[in-house]
Amino acid sequence: MDFSSWQGAMTTIVGLAVFTLLGVGIRMLIMQTIQQRRERMNRQINERLKTLMSAYRTLGGSFTGQLTVDPTHLRDLRQGARAAPDEGSALDAPASSDRSRRIRDAVEAALADILLLGTEEHCRLAGQAAADLAAGRPIHTADLVISLRGFIRAALDLGPVPGDVIIPLQGPTRAQAGAGRGKGDADRGGNKGAATEMEGGSGAMGIQVAPGMGRNEGGHA
Repeated sequence: MDFSSWQGAMTTIVGLAVFTLLGVGIRMLIMQTIQQRRERMNRQINERLKTLMSAYRTLGGSFTGQLTVDPTHLRDLRQGARAAPDEGSALDAPASSDRSRRIRDAVEAALADILLLGTEEHCRLAGQAAADLAAGRPIHTADLVISLRGFIRAALDLGPVPGDVIIPLQGPTRAQAGAGRGKGDADRGGNKGAATEMEGGSGAMGIQVAPGMGRNEGGHA
């Protein structure tokens, strides 16, 4: 710093201004980098929590009924029906396995998500459940659901479930098959109605156009 002359004072002021601008620019660059990293981490955490919450609802959305996951495939039921021919069992097997098949598919997808984004404990429980399913053994998802519930509540800064609250064992959400079938029937009915209207419209157009075509042909003759 030199304020002995106006040239030295001007040089000092310009130097301080340049130094201040460089400091502010570096500070803004660092803050922007930190903010972008924080936003990326927040997005990752939100996506992870969203996926684990969806898996929690899939694995623990039921408190009553059958709380186990049946790994039996339709081909196994057909093979059993061929080995022990029984008309009643052969007819009831596909209908009874439809819901269990949907539940098994949803549980397998949820286990895959947990193996991808879960903690070490989640991966261990999900891996054991996946191994049991692959081996053809029915599984319970209650332990994995309890672990997921504790992790999600801790991640959302929620306290643990009070000790006086009794939570029964939870099982996989029962799949609803009526909605999709009803929608498909409605779509098919709408397509049939549209086809009928098109046929009726084309018939009416044919009736209106035919006399005109006859007059044109007569005039030309």
